Formats: sequence, structure tokens, C-alpha cells
Amino acid sequence: MDLSAIQWIVLITAAFLVGFSKTGIGGLMMLAIPVLASVFGGKESTGVILPMLLAGDVFAVWYYHRHAQWGNIKKLLPWALLGIISGAVVGNYINDTQFKALIAILILVCLFILVYMEKKGDSLKVPEKIWFFALTGIAAGFASMIGNAAGPIFTVYLLARGFRKNDFMGTSAWFFLIVNFTKLPFQIFYWKNVTWDTMLTAGIMVPAIAIGALIGVAVIKKINEKPFRYIILAMTAITAVRLFL
Repeated sequence: MDLSAIQWIVLITAAFLVGFSKTGIGGLMMLAIPVLASVFGGKESTGVILPMLLAGDVFAVWYYHRHAQWGNIKKLLPWALLGIISGAVVGNYINDTQFKALIAILILVCLFILVYMEKKGDSLKVPEKIWFFALTGIAAGFASMIGNAAGPIFTVYLLARGFRKNDFMGTSAWFFLIVNFTKLPFQIFYWKNVTWDTMLTAGIMVPAIAIGALIGVAVIKKINEKPFRYIILAMTAITAVRLFL
């Protein structure tokens, strides 16, 4: 809890972005991840942000819970658990410099996926094969465990399956609530980077998360998302490259 003014500003900003991304435009969260990693360290930053993500997930589920498509969630969850376990093991055997580089690589890969999705548009289709669900689930679990960067992977999966806005938001809300709760014991007992201090910090950040969530609900109804996404993609690419270097 002995944080500098810069760290508090980054935390409050990240908390707002967590709330906004959970109920509004999910890509905005990609900007906060590398910034937190730069300020707090790679593995430590995941312990700081996970309790905040859980708070944001609760807000998202509370608002969008009626719209979840559970069939699509169930197809991925067993594979996501395998990805989470793999990420926990890998993350425990690399140093912080390597951890931050891995976060940066995952984010850049996710950005490539998002750009590819933008290029393909409505022509993007996904196969209805077990290998695809396995690959998507493992990738989402691993990216979520290492860098909380599974959002773009899950976004491509849902949009390619033709999800409309409310179904998309409800399914994402439940999936990430389950995934983030599953990650919690790994980070408490294995990585030991979720502590009483990080939980208390998340509690202090709840008002900022709530404000972000409320604004996200309002904005998602009105905003023209495409130019905003391009700005976020560019800014996130810059911060990810900085984190990698």
C-alpha cells in the first residue's frame, strides 16, 4: 500500500478502464495491461489487477447476465482451465523481464488477431470442430493467466460466431467471471502475488471501477466504435512494444 503518486494515478486510471471495458468497449482494457506491468512489474501487476477485474466482472454480470449463451461458454471452459494451468506453470519459472516480454508478445499477437478480424469483417467464419474449441480455450486461458490478455481471443471467437451486442456482452461477462475466479487460487497460493494488500487496493478502487462500468453502459449504446477501436489498437501497440523493449 506504500505507493507513489504516479502508481496511484495509474491504479485509478486502470480501475476506471477495467469497469469501462467490462460493460462497454473491451479493447480499452488492452491499454491498461502493459502500463500496469511497466509500473508494478510483470507478475506483480497481474496480482494487482486480478481483484479489480473480478470486481468489474461482477458489475458486467449484474447488468448483462440475462444474455449469456451458455453453450458457447461450456465448449471452452475445460480447455481454458488447461490453458490457465499451463500459464501458471510457465509464469512460475520465468523472471520478471521475461514475464513482461511474454505479456507484450501476447498483447501484440492479440492485436494482430483484432486487426485481422477488422480486415475480414463479416466474412470471418470459425470451424465447428473440437480442435478449434480446444485451441481457442487453451489460448484464452493461457493469455488470461499470463497477462489478462484473453479478451481479443474471446472477442474473435464470439464475433465470428455471429453474436449480437447484448449476447456478446453477457457471454463475455460470465466467461471471464468464471475464468478470473479460477485463476485466483493459483495467484494466491502458487504465484503468491494476490495478497491482502492487493485485495484491499481493489476494494479502494471499486468506486472508480463502478464509474467506469456505468459510463461503459451508456457509451456502448451510442458510440461509433470503429474509429475508437483503431485509436486503441494503435496506442496499445505502442505501449506493448515499449514493454517488450
